[in-house]
Amino acid sequence: MIREFMKSNSKKDFAIITTQDKDFLAELDNKLHFKNDRRIKFVGTVYDQELLKKIRENAYGYFHGHSVGGTNPSLLEALGSTKLNLLLNVVFNEEVGQDAAIYWSKEEGNLAGIIDQADKMEQSEIDDYGRKAKQRIKDAYSWQFIADRYDSIFEVN
Repeated sequence: MIREFMKSNSKKDFAIITTQDKDFLAELDNKLHFKNDRRIKFVGTVYDQELLKKIRENAYGYFHGHSVGGTNPSLLEALGSTKLNLLLNVVFNEEVGQDAAIYWSKEEGNLAGIIDQADKMEQSEIDDYGRKAKQRIKDAYSWQFIADRYDSIFEVN
């Protein structure tokens, strides 16, 4: 994602919420030379859930690059709070995001092109993605939906 963001023409910053471990960042910079790109910002880890929610709500977009597993909690949280979600195109992410997200592949140049396209989107289109994402969470991942499903499974007639 970092490499592709660096190839994009975006004027926005790419804030990465992860460790600020010096050895990790040095090794990553040796591979990517991200320190030459002022848009790349490693902001450290955020454990405060309210702060993380506010960051997501105010972010232009959320990048999700997980490629294995099932329903990822960070993806659910992002869909519930971030309007524009750019997800790696794998079956798990597609099942969760459906038409409420934009999908990218690991093919060179793909994500960079999608970032450039997203930067040209009208606010109304971004807002539409946000509405769809919140509705997707409400329809398939809310506590009420899950409780109702369990109730229907264990209902004794």
